[in-house]
Amino acid sequence: MKRLVLAVLSVVAFPILAQTSTWTIDPNHTRPSFAVRHLLISTVRGDFGHTEGQIKIDEKDITRSSVEVTIDVTSIDTRVAARNKHLLSPDFFDAAKFPSMTFKSTKVSHAGPGKLKVTGDLTMKGVTQSVVLNVVGPTKAVTDPWGGTRRGLAATLTVSRKAFGIAFDPVGISDEVMIIIDTEFTKVQPTTAK
Repeated sequence: MKRLVLAVLSVVAFPILAQTSTWTIDPNHTRPSFAVRHLLISTVRGDFGHTEGQIKIDEKDITRSSVEVTIDVTSIDTRVAARNKHLLSPDFFDAAKFPSMTFKSTKVSHAGPGKLKVTGDLTMKGVTQSVVLNVVGPTKAVTDPWGGTRRGLAATLTVSRKAFGIAFDPVGISDEVMIIIDTEFTKVQPTTAK
């Protein structure tokens, strides 16, 4: 009887477990960028060149999905070498001490057709704050030319840089910073035991 119950449970549970898939962020097709007002008259934009992370998608209930992302702060690029160097200094990111920023989701909720709100902990310059990403996607899965499975999404959020200890302000830099992330991610194929 016990074996019969275990067999039935395994048959019932397997489809549920199979609904969750794991995806790896493709750093070559991922672009975290930011925009901040300068002197309140123009917008300075920049990118981070390297991002890593993993996304777990529950196909049956998207709100049970999760994401973890690490952005390499030292890969910042604003197209001005002197400005990049200053942003990496203790005045801003203090990249020697804090070379990366991370995001770890704590909640996923629906925000309309094809849209999500992803709440999570953003850690920057050693400070962690709860933030909400406005997400479009994830897209439907597609097969790339190499036989891999890919999806994509776009996310935006606005943060207070001063809330993260980035308070340097001699020339009228806006406290509000918009962050935009466009990313592709590839499906991790389950390994079969030998």
